Amino acid sequence: MGSGATNESGLPIQPLYDGWALTDFDADAKLGAPGQFPFTRGVYPSMYTGRPWTMRQYAGFGTAKESNERYHELVGAGTGGLSVAFDLPTQMGYDSDETIARGEVGKVGVAIDSIEDMRTLFQGLPLDKVSTSMTINAPASTLLLLYQLVAAEQGVPGDRLTGTIQNDVLKEYIARGTYIFPPQQSLRLISNIFAYCHKELPRWNTISISGYHMAEAGATPAQEIAFTLANAMEYVRTAIAAGLDVDDFAPRLSFFFVARTTLLEEIAKFRAARRIWARIMRDEFNAKNPKSQMLRFHTQTAGVQLTAQQPEVNLVRVALQGLGAVLGGTQSLHTNSYDEAIALPTQKAARLALRTQQVIAYETDVTTTVDPFAGSYVMESMTDDLEAAVLELIQAVEDRGGAVEAIEQGFQKSEIEKSAYRTALEIDNQDRIVVGVNKYILDEEEPYDPLRVDPQIEIDQRERLAALRRERDNCAVEHALDALRIAAKGTDNVLPPMRDALRQRATVGEVSQALRDVWGVYVPHDTF
Repeated sequence: MGSGATNESGLPIQPLYDGWALTDFDADAKLGAPGQFPFTRGVYPSMYTGRPWTMRQYAGFGTAKESNERYHELVGAGTGGLSVAFDLPTQMGYDSDETIARGEVGKVGVAIDSIEDMRTLFQGLPLDKVSTSMTINAPASTLLLLYQLVAAEQGVPGDRLTGTIQNDVLKEYIARGTYIFPPQQSLRLISNIFAYCHKELPRWNTISISGYHMAEAGATPAQEIAFTLANAMEYVRTAIAAGLDVDDFAPRLSFFFVARTTLLEEIAKFRAARRIWARIMRDEFNAKNPKSQMLRFHTQTAGVQLTAQQPEVNLVRVALQGLGAVLGGTQSLHTNSYDEAIALPTQKAARLALRTQQVIAYETDVTTTVDPFAGSYVMESMTDDLEAAVLELIQAVEDRGGAVEAIEQGFQKSEIEKSAYRTALEIDNQDRIVVGVNKYILDEEEPYDPLRVDPQIEIDQRERLAALRRERDNCAVEHALDALRIAAKGTDNVLPPMRDALRQRATVGEVSQALRDVWGVYVPHDTF
């Protein structure tokens, strides 16, 4: 259904409904018009009545060649944006042939060790037309530069590249653990990325500040939003302290949230998050550009709510979660495959996940009008309640000195762990029903043949790395890495010398090690 459509009864559907008589709500201050401050009703005036959200599918496994084949399949199936999963060694800044990487190469994503892997990963894909999101944090600068170098080889300049790097290291200290450097050095690297992209990749989203992983670790919706926005405030302060103007980088900030099956609360959560962020940016950071005040976000359906038991039921869960994200006004969406609680998604499961989004977009009427829930008594009340809870938690972080200080004190991690424990108890006591797990259980589960990663992948990847090191100019590589170390010791932006090293075929692990040599590694404090 498109804009200006009629419903099944032949009655018109208005693209925007307004003028409700709800005297309990200050519509001007709390809601406003879609696309206008405080953006409660969405960041764009027309939202999906003009075109639907970007449909991303998170993919990447084994080798770059295999992942490239999957990307071509997804693009052929109608995916508008790619979302790259990297394996654990890549996420931690280690090469596939390092001892610590044994047994993990290609397991939870694709292994990328050098520019040659990145070439293979995106071979034959139109990088000037495909928006690419990369779920990478501590080594985000390295993978972004590899992407830029490969695009340049294809004749695509930086000002035509669109996409996102996650680049949200603070949440790694809170909930996920794939950090490398201490927080202050990580923040410097992020501010360097902001400055570099402002000049080199102006359309690139330089950070995707993530609540998703905190939610997967057990955070409540209020905690997810509060701790994410508190981290975002820390990034903004760091960039301003480094001499950047807020309106030069803030329009490229983006966010990443989860969508759970609790449909109403999730819609309210997204609305409250937009309103809070708009006021923070205007009132605290004096952002003048409306784009600096917009909270634009990607959503992924809740992996933690998927069950290995009766996995087909996950199709229903994902459909509801995806619908909540759309009704909440997401800018892009990844829908999980129904078999992800068992293993890497099969091709059929990934296609069904994409079809779920396409049904929501083209077979329902939720895209025919902007902000369908605006003015609902329950929605506006839930949005207000969530806003108050989020602001209280943000203040608790600020009272501890801000996000980094609160992380060092273990505050966010402790709060999330308490929430996760409460949820586990509720499931054990059947106070929270999970279909197929603690109610409506089958006596015997149907057999399922999962997708498995061939262990030969690791052997082949190591051999490719050995060949790379034999064939390249190792003196040029060492010279370039020394230049990177010098920049890291000083105050210069480290991305230009990092790019030079990668162009000389330095590996992801070698670049990360050069920075480790100067900055050290983060060792968490046990505060509990």
